[in-house]
Amino acid sequence: MLDNIRNFCIIAHIDHGKSTLADRFLEVTGTISKREMKHAQMLDTMELEQERGITIKLQPVRMDWEYKGQKYILNLIDTPGHVDFSYEVSRSLAACEGAILIVDATQGIEAQTLANCYMAMEHNLTIVPVLNKIDLPAADVPKRAKEIEDALGIPASEIISVSAKEGTNVADVLARVVETVPPPTFATEEETKALIFDSVYDSYKGVVAFVRVMDGSLKKGDRAFLLHTRADVEVLEVGYFKPKYQPADILKHGEVGYVVTGLKTISEVRVGDTIWKSETVPLEKAQPLEGYKKVKPFVFASIFCIAGDDYPLLRDALEKLSLNDSSLSYEPERSVALGHGFRCGFLGLLHLDIVQERLEREYGLNLVITAPSVSYKVVRSSGEEVDVHSPYDMPDRSYVLAVKEPWVKLELLTPKEYTGAIMKLVQDRRGINKSINYLNESRVLLDFEAPLSSIVVDFYDKLKSISSGYASMNYEFIDFREGDLVKVDILVSGDPVPPLAMIVHKSESYAAGCKVTKLLKDLIPRANFLITLQAAIGGKIIAREDISAYRKDVTGYLYGGDRTRKDKLLKKQKEGKKRMKMVGKVNVPQEAFMAVLKR
Repeated sequence: MLDNIRNFCIIAHIDHGKSTLADRFLEVTGTISKREMKHAQMLDTMELEQERGITIKLQPVRMDWEYKGQKYILNLIDTPGHVDFSYEVSRSLAACEGAILIVDATQGIEAQTLANCYMAMEHNLTIVPVLNKIDLPAADVPKRAKEIEDALGIPASEIISVSAKEGTNVADVLARVVETVPPPTFATEEETKALIFDSVYDSYKGVVAFVRVMDGSLKKGDRAFLLHTRADVEVLEVGYFKPKYQPADILKHGEVGYVVTGLKTISEVRVGDTIWKSETVPLEKAQPLEGYKKVKPFVFASIFCIAGDDYPLLRDALEKLSLNDSSLSYEPERSVALGHGFRCGFLGLLHLDIVQERLEREYGLNLVITAPSVSYKVVRSSGEEVDVHSPYDMPDRSYVLAVKEPWVKLELLTPKEYTGAIMKLVQDRRGINKSINYLNESRVLLDFEAPLSSIVVDFYDKLKSISSGYASMNYEFIDFREGDLVKVDILVSGDPVPPLAMIVHKSESYAAGCKVTKLLKDLIPRANFLITLQAAIGGKIIAREDISAYRKDVTGYLYGGDRTRKDKLLKKQKEGKKRMKMVGKVNVPQEAFMAVLKR
């Protein structure tokens, strides 16, 4: 039976037609009839995915197909394309033996195509190359096939040209999958091991784990264990994705399906864990499958509720969302300005954007999100190394030996006429050029190393505007490197305001300080005394703005007499203002925090 199973996923750059091709597979294999096709991209089940036309969550489906008189079970996992969701892709790859690599025949290879293809090669997957969108007038099949051959070493003769929209040659892709992707193998019948590659929370069923059974089998009523969390599970139901849940009697080795655990505590079913059972092997000797490494977020932002009463709702929403999206991390935080909230870790800006939108839509919350920052490593005088996710956790400068920031390998693919402008953009942000490769006469692959903090806020937008939308980027973390990084404090009338502090490179500190003080000058209301706004590094002031005091004409009612009468009144007023400045406290309004902190 194992010989008839094929487990494969679809990988590509964003918007190259993965979900459309998956729709055609569902039609060709008869899994879903034309009548049931309510919308395009059937596997994009989230409203947000359909609206934006992007895949956010991996989505499995089982298809039964007859080829050359034999019946085959095809397990497909549709994956996201954007760099921020590459963790979803790595989880899909661990559950498969093959991958369909799609390249758009009008756009050619993009940065994420290369990244996903290399990831599949690392997992030793069989790659089925496909050129999509050949029905479009701008499609250039021979040129793109040559590009794939040069960049990835895949012979042009092996590439299948399809139109996922029209359904051209789609059956040929399935035939190639059946012929070239190896069937699953298994090691032992003594133990049952299933890899959890995703999990969702269902209010009726509890936690539902999406699994790939590596060895043995699972059926309703089995008692199993989760090896990392040591949770004891009674299997309430097993089944397949068609693409909705379809209950079955048993899940055998090599198959992809779901297991209803009935667990109500979300934290017990972690993605990458192993569901294990055995009659003969004791639990102490059980070895978990080599799953995924725990993903490490590098972009941090704080999330607060506009209404303070919504804090418990936000906590529950984040707990449920983190089960569904295991790359999201969060911890409680208290801000002087914004009250109680959470410091959350993300894989990138699109990830942050999607999480914010899901929290607002699915849980009806009104949120304030602070500007994204990155995590740093601080080496104390004692030699101890600590992680700092927020500027106001930064120790005093006198106790700090060094500060290290995360650096990334940045791959940019662009038409050659934009090369100069893009190189200037990256170098202005402290990027170091490593290599320039010409894929063909019109497209260039630029390799850089750059600090993550300099590309995390508006870099992608600037890149797109410089290249008229043609450049694409991919980045991956390299390591933490020591840098001349300083903490810039913002002082209002001499008092530091912790939420407005920031960590920046010394060369950029003056510009950052000027920007924040100018912003605050427009936002803080005037008082009866002078308010000074300063940006400081330690004891050194690097930028200053003043909000002048209201003026009252105390000499307006005087008439005649000596000049000394006027001077006496002005002197009295001056002393009064000085006294008021000592007693009076400047209240920084909520709007000022919002404007400075918010993206």
